[in-house]
Amino acid sequence: MSMENSVFDLEDRLIDFAVRIIRTTEALPKTKIGKHIAGQLIRSGTSPAPNYGEAQSAESRADFIHKLKVSLKELRETRIWLLIIIRAGLVKPESKLESLIDENNQLICIFVRSVSTAKANLKRTS
Repeated sequence: MSMENSVFDLEDRLIDFAVRIIRTTEALPKTKIGKHIAGQLIRSGTSPAPNYGEAQSAESRADFIHKLKVSLKELRETRIWLLIIIRAGLVKPESKLESLIDENNQLICIFVRSVSTAKANLKRTS
């Protein structure tokens, strides 16, 4: 697989993840807390894809790393919101969210490795 294909594969995964987040927020109760969490989840869960897209056009390696770190931060925040939804029992059955949390965890791992690799490459060229 070429590097370009892996970039687009990750981009596709992030877009699919954002769509799943949107669908999850639509399943939340229309209560005050449901609406609050939905708003937070929409913001954090849909932002990694466009931030990753911005990273592809970074102005420097440092800018690239920064944009990857923003995506990672948002993925971690999303994970917390999903766990809050489960613990509060806002989506039934809770098992509906298992595969979404698994994908979230996999994406976090990918971004942790990507940031680490990008930092190492930055040090080598400095």
